[in-house]
Amino acid sequence: MQLTEWSRDLRVTAGGSGVVSHVGAALLRLLAARAGLTAGLTAGLVRAGWWPVHDRGRVLVDLAVMIADGGDAIADIDVLRHQQEVFGPVASDTTVWRTLDEVGVVQLRRIANARAKVRARMWQLFGGPPAARAAGRDIGAGIVVLDVDSTIVIAHSDKEGAAATYKHSYGFHPILVTCDNTAELLAIKLRPGNAGANTAADHLDVLAQAIAQVPTPHRRHLLIRGDSAAATHAVLDWLTQQDSKRGRRVEYSLGWSIGETERAAITALPASAWSPAINADGSVRDGAAVAELTGLLPLPGWPAGMRVIVRRERPHPGAQLTLFEHRDGWRYTAFATNTPTGALQWLEARHRPHTRIEDRIRCAKDTGLRRLPSREFAINAAWCTAAAIAVDLIAWLQLIGLDGDLAKAEPKRLRYRILHTAARLVHGQRRRWLRIPATWPWAEQITTAFTRITAIPAPG
Repeated sequence: MQLTEWSRDLRVTAGGSGVVSHVGAALLRLLAARAGLTAGLTAGLVRAGWWPVHDRGRVLVDLAVMIADGGDAIADIDVLRHQQEVFGPVASDTTVWRTLDEVGVVQLRRIANARAKVRARMWQLFGGPPAARAAGRDIGAGIVVLDVDSTIVIAHSDKEGAAATYKHSYGFHPILVTCDNTAELLAIKLRPGNAGANTAADHLDVLAQAIAQVPTPHRRHLLIRGDSAAATHAVLDWLTQQDSKRGRRVEYSLGWSIGETERAAITALPASAWSPAINADGSVRDGAAVAELTGLLPLPGWPAGMRVIVRRERPHPGAQLTLFEHRDGWRYTAFATNTPTGALQWLEARHRPHTRIEDRIRCAKDTGLRRLPSREFAINAAWCTAAAIAVDLIAWLQLIGLDGDLAKAEPKRLRYRILHTAARLVHGQRRRWLRIPATWPWAEQITTAFTRITAIPAPG
């Protein structure tokens, strides 16, 4: 059998008409409009006495849609621009460059305000955010979980702010905050590559931005999770101050570095202090246990009510252990929390899903953050904001428009099955009709998503 038999009668010409691709991206474009995001960004970016051909809010939304659709260069906007039959007028890449160049500190603040207002409306449509989960159950009714972490974005050329990183690479070192309940990217702070992993001022800035993105009625009970880079005196003191505000409960669960003091405390623990740890599904985990170190640690200067909990586990083959861990064969990790009650196993299991932010960062890098387009730091910071909007649009699409596996799918799968779908454009009855092939397995889910998004009440 010839390997090319399938193509024997196949011919390719360039004379087709009425066929369009990437029609699923129209879901995101429509969602931004129905949510009020397009209008909100337009109002935030308007300049007195200046009326551009393409209003800047629409340009920013189109850029976010392009990024969500898989574009990683500003020139990729042409994929939408050359399908005006579906998307209408779309700005050129030159106009997109100018738009990003116009975004400064003031514009970023206005964009953040517009995103916060739209987010409040979307969460109201959801009936509140879904419950965050750990160990097979809900973390708690009404608790909004924010995960903070930093990452490395590689730069392959000499860009403003690019520098050698602590991982011996070259690029940038942004900090992100995601919402575990909804998978939204609430805040991102672009930083030079040599910025410190535990710089308290940067953590405080991005956490304040993220909390401002949480709708006011849902700020009453927050859980902030992070690794040990966030567990500085300044951050913990600030979180304690937030917790003391009337009508607000702010809990934290942050990684804790294990030094000589902690090792001495671990050695002093009696065997009876250890309790079995639990798995992600709530079952008992063999070969793992948790214990509390608080009473054995001198903690002068740290906030009152802070507890330190340690976990030990038999290491997997090939794991790198410290000299202390080699002594007894256990691998140790610890975290600090201000939650006063609850079984140690539950508190440790609640902390562990912080690692989900690694998946969220990976998806964010697949949605615009892997490659920064400009040599100028300010333009790259504006691009990061557009990428955050793209992540939010995907999250809202999954929460409102999709069901089953697609409601949890990563961006790449959504693009292959939903966003990149081709259809025939038909005109009739004074309407445009997108005819998705009936043989496309996900055609029904696309049409259902369009119906659900169209049903969203127009913003007031």
